[in-house]
Amino acid sequence: MDARERRALAALAQKLEANVSVGKSGVTPGVLAELEARLSRSELVKVRFLKSAREGAQRQELADSLATGARAEVVEVRGNTVVLWRAKSKRGPGANVK
Repeated sequence: MDARERRALAALAQKLEANVSVGKSGVTPGVLAELEARLSRSELVKVRFLKSAREGAQRQELADSLATGARAEVVEVRGNTVVLWRAKSKRGPGANVK
């Protein structure tokens, strides 16, 4: 994904609510299962890191482990929120964002 596509997806993500949360247990199989379910319905998902998840871990490391576990790409890490994207089809980034 190039910078232009990343900016376009980040702009689309501003409208989204964070509907997946990572708590004190970190990136667990349950979190990855929920993320997988969300990504199967929509290409773009916003994830919030709760304060307890951030203790002792860097946000970028948490974002990278989420992306790896969900076979997605990190679009943006901003504050306590990460935006992940995974293509559902060959129509291009943002085609299936709801």
